[in-house]
Amino acid sequence: MKRQPGSLMTIIFACAATLAALVAPTHAPRAQASRTHSQPIRLVALGDSLTAGYGLPQEAAFPAVLERALKARGYNVEIANAGVSGDTASAGLDRLDWSVPDGTDGVIVELGANDMLRGVDPAVPRRAIDAIVERLKQRGIPVMLAGIFASRNLGPDYTATFDRIYPEIAKKHDLVLYPFFLDGVAGERSLNLQDGIHPTAKGIEIIVARILPTVETFLATLSKR
Repeated sequence: MKRQPGSLMTIIFACAATLAALVAPTHAPRAQASRTHSQPIRLVALGDSLTAGYGLPQEAAFPAVLERALKARGYNVEIANAGVSGDTASAGLDRLDWSVPDGTDGVIVELGANDMLRGVDPAVPRRAIDAIVERLKQRGIPVMLAGIFASRNLGPDYTATFDRIYPEIAKKHDLVLYPFFLDGVAGERSLNLQDGIHPTAKGIEIIVARILPTVETFLATLSKR
């Protein structure tokens, strides 16, 4: 059963573009093997409303748009939408086993935004996301991590602690990391719905265009397995 979206406040991620530039990953060459793979590469996008495509038709949601973009670049890939609006990182962990079926080749994890919006202690989403990665590793399923920056209005201590979650988990587990899922979209009124939080269809297209090189890096790691 899909959860209803959580109570969300309108926020502006001040300095997000600067932060994203400071921690932007170095991208590896594209994986030629992934482009010519005889069987489709099966990915799962595990996330909250940002992944689910809140307020948008399914064909405009992040997983569908990303799949089309990869196919246009020659990749044989299928991406399942395992986004649930309102999910915290802990809720994502609770449904992990049935959200990621056997035979999945890789998972893009985008969780934690609702924890941040509700002011949850950053230690809680950190434990949940780390547990998601650990459980998938035990199943032999690689993970790409898509991070979120905390709203600057939550104060310097909270933001500093929250913002460390994703790079530190990525370093611990040697994961491909995209630092800020909403890079280029957060705070842009024309690219978000009226709530100021959820991207429009155009916003999703920008997200996909920016994250695409990192996803290709992730696919390159899968081709070596």
